[in-house]
Amino acid sequence: MSARTATVNRDTKETQIQVTINLDGEGQLNCETGIPFLDHMLDQVARHGMIDMDINARGDLHIDDHHTMEDLGITLGQAFHEAIGDKRGIYRYGHAYVPLDEALSRVVVDFSGRPGLYMDADFTRDTIGRLDTQLFSEFFQGFVNHARVTLHIDNLKGFNAHHQAETIFKAFGRALRMAVSEDPRMAGQMPSTKGCL
Repeated sequence: MSARTATVNRDTKETQIQVTINLDGEGQLNCETGIPFLDHMLDQVARHGMIDMDINARGDLHIDDHHTMEDLGITLGQAFHEAIGDKRGIYRYGHAYVPLDEALSRVVVDFSGRPGLYMDADFTRDTIGRLDTQLFSEFFQGFVNHARVTLHIDNLKGFNAHHQAETIFKAFGRALRMAVSEDPRMAGQMPSTKGCL
């Protein structure tokens, strides 16, 4: 497969974001969002997805974290859509269960070309650090809309909100890794009976 990389810029009155990704990387993250817990979660995606990501995000954090979270999801989704190309020869589907102590999450992704987010995560706290846990769904909604994937996220167990979030992001990374990996049996074919995705 040819190099699967992309760089995307998003510049609005609320945020200025640049994302560079390499889907066939070594799991390296260079990240500065101004939201420490988000940086920690993106590190999990990079490491467990074996995706190199270079992320620079500046947003109106003096208001709150909403615009930065949402716009970063959008920009990351655009980068994935560009880097994945026409999807020939990939597994297309990916899934992962990830535990962390008492918490357990399941993430399933389909590079279907059809955006859809189905998220069931009842966080036990409203904030982790300073980050509003409602904003995780905004991040993932932005991602699926622009990566054009179907994404199911289920936090199955957990009472520590940090653990709940971390299992979700680790499972997200591992599901992405599986879905975008080259399927040697597919041999460059489109993973769909439609002939396109």
